[in-house]
Amino acid sequence: MESFFQDSDPQVSGNRQWMSHLCETLWDVPLYNLSIPGSHDTMTYCLDRCSPIDPDSPKLLLFLGKYVPYITRQIILRWSTTQTLTVTQQLDAGIRYLDLRIAHRPDVPSPNLYFVHGLYTFVTVEEILNEVSDWMTKNPKEMLILACRNLQSMSPVHHMHLISCIQRIFGSRLCPKYEQATLRNMWKKGFQIIVSYDNNIAVKNEYLWPSIPYWWANTTNKNSLINFLERKKHLGRPDGFFVAGLNLTENASYVLKHPFGSMKKLTLPKLSFLNSWVQKQHTGDIKDATNIIAEDLIGSGQFVSDVIELNRKLLLDKN
Repeated sequence: MESFFQDSDPQVSGNRQWMSHLCETLWDVPLYNLSIPGSHDTMTYCLDRCSPIDPDSPKLLLFLGKYVPYITRQIILRWSTTQTLTVTQQLDAGIRYLDLRIAHRPDVPSPNLYFVHGLYTFVTVEEILNEVSDWMTKNPKEMLILACRNLQSMSPVHHMHLISCIQRIFGSRLCPKYEQATLRNMWKKGFQIIVSYDNNIAVKNEYLWPSIPYWWANTTNKNSLINFLERKKHLGRPDGFFVAGLNLTENASYVLKHPFGSMKKLTLPKLSFLNSWVQKQHTGDIKDATNIIAEDLIGSGQFVSDVIELNRKLLLDKN
């Protein structure tokens, strides 16, 4: 039987370079038929507690933010923080799908763009793209999917600024959407990154892939979340990339009933249960397969390793 990793040295076959060391049998499998770990709301580790509240937040929270801004921001910060590791730490942990919610901050006059989830980040999109580029330089055979999602309060000028940053920073590493997205092909041609863009402006740009479907259960209940994902699987996977969101979600009513709670307190006790679902999945081109699986609080359990391990099942099928 062929080894799962090309190199059996555990230091080499660790998660930081797991794609680089997959066995050759998987090099010609499209990335959308592999199992890829992702982080949900990747950039929430650096939300700015002094920023304006996201105008797309529930009206009740916006109302409270107007009259008790400090307290409201503290509550929103606790419930909006879904990640604690930096983007570099997430990539080192094996994450290969980044969920980037991008917006223009209303309190910043420059064209700089930021990330948003309840509040805005204090770092710019351009800073993070440069950080990702530096990581990719050090790991030249790792592939990465950047999902630019929920693009808010962005004028055509802002879109052009963002697209210009993406093309300038990543350059020849960008994989055109007409290319075959396999490890072998991308390595051969020097491609390292796929960028999906949640706006119609991407249609005419050869380097911007269409928006990637995200299965979102919108619930705080772990059983409801799993039941939702199972129903989606029963209906059949999309043809290309797609994400199974293994993340719990609160609403304004839940937040106000739990003002001293947090996404961390909600999620941590349930990670073992959620990851047991991951271990039962399989990847490939069959109807009920999974592709990208995204979760909160990367680094708090075995999630990343469990998702990567699903590729072993595909290898066994091919052998």
